[in-house]
Amino acid sequence: MPVRLRLQRFGKTHRPFYRMVAADSRAPRDGKFLEIVGTYNPVATRDGIKEIRLKIDRLKYWLSCGAQPSDRVSWILGKFGVLPPPPPRISLLKKVPKSERKET
Repeated sequence: MPVRLRLQRFGKTHRPFYRMVAADSRAPRDGKFLEIVGTYNPVATRDGIKEIRLKIDRLKYWLSCGAQPSDRVSWILGKFGVLPPPPPRISLLKKVPKSERKET
């Protein structure tokens, strides 16, 4: 059974709240899951803090079993040192005007 670490969306319209879950990759996004391994609240509080809670030991267990994290989950785990940070997806060539670019 292929397992993925991904986010399940909860909350109201325009007020998202996510659970980080280990789920079968064939299950729907908000459907059946195997275990809750963390939460993520991207809406900042009045102090400007976004809340993330992780069960590091369970995350390491699922990663050792071969679970594949989604793009956003791997970014979050990279920020907290569970995984190496993913490479940046920004192309530096796009920041230079076309007239100034060198042909490669």
